[in-house]
Amino acid sequence: MGGPVRIAIAGMHIESSAYAAHRASFRDFSVLSGPQVLARYDFLDPAAEWIGILHARSIPGGKVLREVYDEFKQRILDGLRDAGPIDGLYFDIHGAMSVDGMDDAEGDLITAIRAVIGPDVLVSAPMDLHGNVSERFARAVELPTCYRLAPHEDAGETRERAARHLVEHLATGKRPHRAWVRVPILLPGEKTSTRVEPAKSLYGSLAAIEAREGVTDASIWIGYAWADEPRCHATVIVTGDSSSVIAAAASELASRLWEARDDFGFVGPPGSLEDAVSRALASPTRPYLISDSGDNPGAGGSGDVTWTLSHLLSDISRFDGCLVYVASIFDTAAVEILFGHRVGDQVSVTAGARVDSRVSGPVPISGTLHGLHTGDPDAGRIAVVRCGGLHVIVTEFRKAYHHVDDFTAIGLDPAAADIIVTKIGYLEPTLYDIANGWTLALTPGPVDQDLARLGHHRIERPMFPFDAFPAEPALTVTML
Repeated sequence: MGGPVRIAIAGMHIESSAYAAHRASFRDFSVLSGPQVLARYDFLDPAAEWIGILHARSIPGGKVLREVYDEFKQRILDGLRDAGPIDGLYFDIHGAMSVDGMDDAEGDLITAIRAVIGPDVLVSAPMDLHGNVSERFARAVELPTCYRLAPHEDAGETRERAARHLVEHLATGKRPHRAWVRVPILLPGEKTSTRVEPAKSLYGSLAAIEAREGVTDASIWIGYAWADEPRCHATVIVTGDSSSVIAAAASELASRLWEARDDFGFVGPPGSLEDAVSRALASPTRPYLISDSGDNPGAGGSGDVTWTLSHLLSDISRFDGCLVYVASIFDTAAVEILFGHRVGDQVSVTAGARVDSRVSGPVPISGTLHGLHTGDPDAGRIAVVRCGGLHVIVTEFRKAYHHVDDFTAIGLDPAAADIIVTKIGYLEPTLYDIANGWTLALTPGPVDQDLARLGHHRIERPMFPFDAFPAEPALTVTML
């Protein structure tokens, strides 16, 4: 009898806006290798032999520098060669990585991996539903699957499902069929959240389709709207043992997605920044959340766009008597200056727009130094400056303030605030739970909700909502 199946784990995980001035460097990635990779997962089947190769993960941002991608790619390829023969690959990625000078980065990476591991190794890939899935990529990955919730509260469940499907197929020796459908829709995540219809029902239907005889997995990638490549579109993939069953299921899902296209709307109450501030000041309940959505680092924003902060500071007297948290701006030089002072000092710095100054320039911040904090693995050093009612968070490096813990870690209690302004789109669960009022502010920036302002020119046309369709699209099912 042979030994246990051997499964390697590798991947690069980042969501990249083509419109962000930021470029993802080595500093942006947390890198695990060897046994460190295996420690990331608590669900690995002990009957299999798992081999950690390399996993590099970054919060979303701009395109990855080519030299960074090339190095991680080479380390993955070298690690796979050194690992010897394998039966399976667990390819842990996001699906919306962009690299300077390259289209379809994940397609390039899996193609290079295939050249090392060969055509017979079974590949499973857990992905974000905001990934962009090219046919090239889909042909190289037998068992892709994606999140079914946005916000992604099922990320762990999705990773476990991908591992389970891989082990099950290796045990039976069966290779799944795949039905792939390109759907010409490109919408921002804030219009496709599963908290609301129609995404709630579309994604809610996947479990029932997966339960059909002959189906292994059913997935809808709504796509990533802030990249600009031919692969940017919605995608349906159904995998399973029966070609006819999965083809019919993929066609059904693609048709339902297309038919629902006009029903997608913002998950939260949208408005201008002025709308948001006026609603917040008038709200009888607290805290009121304002999403500075145009520069959301969680979707690929640069993180130092000052447009919202400059508007808040320009009319600061409006917030007299209020407790307002403003998160955040990163600026290494400004933090260096602030750390030269003591808490309680009067300080004045100019911060932000060092990376992305296209919609606004650096902004002067003057007030009382409220707090200094160190040790954050993402933000580095953090300073909080109190300017009247505003508590402005300035970080050394990029950081998304998307969870209650992000604030409490620096001594700010979100539940005590009147207003919280943070660079986010739809609210992540812990902020959603405390929000007593919310406006999704449609601010400018590299992840602008108004896609027409960004100027896509490389996506395949026609594309909803950019274009009118003189006839229904074919929604062709391609069997892989």
